[in-house]
Amino acid sequence: MVRESSVATAAPRRVFCVFEHKYRSRAVADEIVSGRFPIQGRTIELGAEPDWIGAMLPADREWRLEWSKFYYGLDLATATEETGHGKYAVAWRRLVDSWIAQVPIDHDPSDVIGRRIQNWVYAWSRFADCVDLESSGAGFEARVAASLQAQVAYLRQHLTRERNHRTLELYALFIAALALPDIDVDRGLLRFAVDALYANLVADVLPDGVQRERSTHYHHVVLRSFVGLLVNARRFGMSLPGGFDARVERACEFSLHCHRPDGSIPALSDSDSGSYLDLLEAAGELFQRTDFTYVATRGRRGERPRSTSASFPDGGYFVQRSGWGGDTRAITDERYLIFDCGAIGDGGHGHYDALNVEIAAQDAPLVIDPGRYTYCDDPPHWRRWFKTTAAHNTVTVDGLDQTPYRRGKPKGDVARARLRQRATGAALDLLWGEVESPLYGVIHRRRILFVANEYWLIEDELDADGVHRYDLRFHLTSDQRIIALDVTPTGWRALTPRVSLIFAGDANARVESGWVSAEYGVKRAAPVVSFRRDGAGR
Repeated sequence: MVRESSVATAAPRRVFCVFEHKYRSRAVADEIVSGRFPIQGRTIELGAEPDWIGAMLPADREWRLEWSKFYYGLDLATATEETGHGKYAVAWRRLVDSWIAQVPIDHDPSDVIGRRIQNWVYAWSRFADCVDLESSGAGFEARVAASLQAQVAYLRQHLTRERNHRTLELYALFIAALALPDIDVDRGLLRFAVDALYANLVADVLPDGVQRERSTHYHHVVLRSFVGLLVNARRFGMSLPGGFDARVERACEFSLHCHRPDGSIPALSDSDSGSYLDLLEAAGELFQRTDFTYVATRGRRGERPRSTSASFPDGGYFVQRSGWGGDTRAITDERYLIFDCGAIGDGGHGHYDALNVEIAAQDAPLVIDPGRYTYCDDPPHWRRWFKTTAAHNTVTVDGLDQTPYRRGKPKGDVARARLRQRATGAALDLLWGEVESPLYGVIHRRRILFVANEYWLIEDELDADGVHRYDLRFHLTSDQRIIALDVTPTGWRALTPRVSLIFAGDANARVESGWVSAEYGVKRAAPVVSFRRDGAGR
């Protein structure tokens, strides 16, 4: 807890910040003013000056961690800018003051401290542009400055060793040093943050641009920090290590290609969905990339990307797309498929999803990865369900996962996937990959043919010595309904108002109950089309 400080109390210098639209909500700001906190699908009333240590909170600790990051300060600041009403600034001051008075600096994990530092700096600088924070609480800015200095000092000594948490923590140090120069008079903190961020960029972003955890969500969490660093470095006339720009630009290329035609990202490998087009637009200006600008603005500005197909072999992602919009088809109506055919994500975010696909068209996802839903591994074990092979659009063998389930990081052998071939022509795009599991003696090979930029043929070959049970599943979005599941002369047909799934061969077809989670803590029931058959050999 911090009560006194010799730090100067000048408001932060305004720094560049990219944050999601969901943190610009007037409705959320009004809830916060009334002492109610809508987080991760649950709204809890905790008061204008909460009990930060002893409040009764959900069992899933992620709710408390998200609450402690102070994202809602951005909602309050936006509401102040839009309305000029002082109540939002008063609410933020009371929340921050109560936190400072109650919470020890070392109470939260380092990544939470990093996020809170960023969000306090962003909110404080924006409030300072439109209201007098001292008018409703004398000495408030001195208290905030002192607390930020203490949090920064603690964080620098307790950084996470690697991956996305380290990136966001280092970026918090960078932002604090840049926005509050009085806490870094000799610029030592700023130099340390830049050098460490470059080392983490090289370690975490693979040569093809995909972040090593292979999560579409965490890729963009990391990318937001690196793009922000580059923009701020240019604004403040800073020099950066050689190679910084090129590696970040490659990471932006993955962002461009993984966005669906509707402007959202697939929730692959422990991800939420969402849109990062604002980030891509900033990258377009930063790198003078008109293709980034085109995709980010939905074709209103810039130039179409040259390629509709994209391969990221280090990250294990491969994209097929019919186009980028034009005279005959809007950009949102294009066809899109992303194929997961690589190593399991580094750390604890990997799902057991080799050869999984997502398909989108007609301004919406059709066949979807269900996402992550929760990190809580306690009963009823939703964490496990969302990681399983059966929760993805691939084949399960004898009801088993491809990789043995473990809490946290995988331990021991894991499934190994590789791309065997990609061939792209004028009217045909072929992807061919395979996966081997340590749990069973079956090689699963999948060939995906994108024909005439209109439809897909997917062939699954299971190479085994003995008899096994195979289940092929396609998870649909929660707003779809099955209107027909029919036997055909050659197999089965499952029909929804937006997609037709045709299975060739003998199988038992059924509709299972599944789930989809586009954001953490919120899940919705969704149909799953399943085809089952037993077989030996190929």
